[in-house]
Amino acid sequence: MGGWLQSEYKAVLFEYGNETVAYALYRELAEEIYLRQLFVIRDRRRQGIGRQAIEILRLQIWPKDKRLTVEVLVENAGAVAFWGSVGYSDYSLMLEILPKTV
Repeated sequence: MGGWLQSEYKAVLFEYGNETVAYALYRELAEEIYLRQLFVIRDRRRQGIGRQAIEILRLQIWPKDKRLTVEVLVENAGAVAFWGSVGYSDYSLMLEILPKTV
């Protein structure tokens, strides 16, 4: 993460009490905010922290006039459902052909 922070990325830490429970890593471009990572510590997941983090980002940190993007692996059904539940919608689908291994 240090390399990203030394470039164009910014991080926001989310705390509960004295404990850091999540972080968001994103970069702001001319017309969009690209969310690279939203990470919630394992023992604090499924408690609404991710949803609250996105709400804080959208209401207090990110400009309201920019497109918001995030990438999700298609096979990660839980993540796809989460991002849809906080307002993101399908935009594109990247397809691939993997090289054959010998």
